[in-house]
Amino acid sequence: MKTAAIFSALVALASAAAVDLTKRASPLDVKVEQLGNTGFKASITNTGDSALRVLKTGSILDSAPVEKARISQNGKLVQSFCFDPSLLPSIPKSVAFTGPRFFIHTENLSDSAFQVIAAGETVEVEWDAAQWHDLGAGGAFDIASSGSLQYANEGSNTIVGQVIYSSNTIQATVDGTQAAEVYSAFKIAQNEKRVTVQSDCSGSRKTAVTNAISKAKSYATSASAAATAGTRVDQYFHSTSSSTKSTIASVFDKTASQFSSSTSGAVKLYCTDVGNWCTDGVVAYTQPGSNEYIVLCDYWFQFPASSTACHAADQPYVLVHEATHLVAVKGTDDVCYGYEGCVTSISTSQSLNNADSYALYSNGILANC
Repeated sequence: MKTAAIFSALVALASAAAVDLTKRASPLDVKVEQLGNTGFKASITNTGDSALRVLKTGSILDSAPVEKARISQNGKLVQSFCFDPSLLPSIPKSVAFTGPRFFIHTENLSDSAFQVIAAGETVEVEWDAAQWHDLGAGGAFDIASSGSLQYANEGSNTIVGQVIYSSNTIQATVDGTQAAEVYSAFKIAQNEKRVTVQSDCSGSRKTAVTNAISKAKSYATSASAAATAGTRVDQYFHSTSSSTKSTIASVFDKTASQFSSSTSGAVKLYCTDVGNWCTDGVVAYTQPGSNEYIVLCDYWFQFPASSTACHAADQPYVLVHEATHLVAVKGTDDVCYGYEGCVTSISTSQSLNNADSYALYSNGILANC
């Protein structure tokens, strides 16, 4: 479940009989290609010897506005008066994803939430990147897709693991004028859907949210102190460097600041589905950008108010996860979800940009994992 918008997932523990795909090379081969000006297609091939029953919700296979590819564009460093600008190096500049990021509830899922990819089968996904990325600058952009797919055993809807994948990188040439028109039109259409938005919670829901905000601040404050001291930093972020510790502490300090009050602040929190994305197990989502907000779906209110179990999500955990998506905090992605096969497998740079790594770390400090 940046709040450019957010999405994230609870990962169930793998059963002893489950095939642990995280211990070997990913059986997914993902190739990206350009279609038209800002259209793209990902071809996902199961190169393994058995079928994969994968969760579509919140993944590259989702029809919702999930970040299906990372986009960057090279730019020149600021020119110095004594240097030829042609000699200045190019630096990649990430193009922000402005859609929602989701936190997914992976229990009691329906069959429709899954897609089976047979051994040797290729499935294709197409999308228009200009809807959720501002490509108005035009020119050459580097496009690549990476992420994870959670899976269940055949005949079951219980998540038992996940596979992490990374695609090829292509250079796409984009007409900026056409891309800007798509981006603007899509934003207008999305805003028109929010005219009946309710901006607050009430009754027992308001009480639950207020209590969770207070606890989330406590989680973040404790995690910041622990990160500064280097406690379990290597376990969750695979590095003990001073820069890693300071980055983590800064994220939690900003998170705590966001939760310093439940009655004021630039970031709005809704109990109403203002973006119409609370479907198929979505617990919460964040919309990052200039008008950032967090939405708590009905599923969130079914989570425990607090938990001291290792790597278990409660209501404050979800708030911490979502807060890191905010541009004002870190603007994290959802690289992958859960501890086993995600936090245990990804690199330091990926961990520092992964929302669930921060939420799991805050839980790990609280529960002494």
